[in-house]
Amino acid sequence: MSEQPTVEDVEFLDFDDNRLAADLSGEHDTHLMILEDALEVRIDPRGNRFAISGPAPARATTKRALLDLYARLQRGETVGSEEARAAAKLAETPAVAPAGMQPPQSIRTPKRFITPRSANQAAYLDALDTQDLVFGVGPAGTGKTYLAVAHAVDLLLSGAVERIILSRPALEAGERIGFLPGDMKEKVDPYLRPLYDALHDMLHADYVERRLATGEIEIAPLGFMRGRTLARAAVILDEAQNATVVQMKMFLTRLGEGAHMSVTGDPSQSDLPNDAISGLSDALSLLQGVEGVTQVQFTSADVVRHPLVSRIIMAYDSRDAGQRPKARS
Repeated sequence: MSEQPTVEDVEFLDFDDNRLAADLSGEHDTHLMILEDALEVRIDPRGNRFAISGPAPARATTKRALLDLYARLQRGETVGSEEARAAAKLAETPAVAPAGMQPPQSIRTPKRFITPRSANQAAYLDALDTQDLVFGVGPAGTGKTYLAVAHAVDLLLSGAVERIILSRPALEAGERIGFLPGDMKEKVDPYLRPLYDALHDMLHADYVERRLATGEIEIAPLGFMRGRTLARAAVILDEAQNATVVQMKMFLTRLGEGAHMSVTGDPSQSDLPNDAISGLSDALSLLQGVEGVTQVQFTSADVVRHPLVSRIIMAYDSRDAGQRPKARS
């Protein structure tokens, strides 16, 4: 049995609203148990007063996490297990979520209230909001594409841009497209489905269909971008590691007046032939330090899917670090 904490090991945090305090704890104190495991403290809820036991740094981090979650509840947001895990991550980075200050920016869409769940996600949203060209790079499940689409939706709904253009290299389609049934749209749609999924998670289906019909939202393979100037638009290139150097240059030079462009991908997951250089890796190197261009690097710690996904990625990374094959880019 662990030793009982001394008086000096305990701090108290009081909340005004008993109902919100109960929601903060979660059913059977589930949210508190998540924070306890992540931050190595003990939290004892006593009505609207929470007793936090543990080392001083851990107590301070826990207070930041609890205040962040309580602020979300005050704004009318839902707090669940994922939000509790996210609050723990953010609270461990005081520069991003200091106690008593406003939480990282959020995006409200008709179907979702979207907030960053890690320090890198917060930095990514800030970059999307302030820079004309942003590269979001890292493993799957870190929210690169989802947050870029959320930001694009926010720009469209606020009138900051006139349209959203989402693109992906249809690499497999380029090799086998002739054998797929249907017209061109039906052939390439399977490769663009993740972009449709993100839109439908944030916007009602009838709204998406109307905007697709009018061209205010456009989803197209990368090859369809050639020869265009994309002005007053939020433009996203997803799975950019599968773009060649020529395709990447073509895409980046489509940037027009009043446009915002984001490029997402994972250089370690390129499906290009072994002797082909990835346009994403090439651009990241070439444009490093260029004014108006920001690169945000995600890691397995930023994974926001099932917690096991982060551990799976770490296992693969550890193995690859010891026996990495010759790079393809």
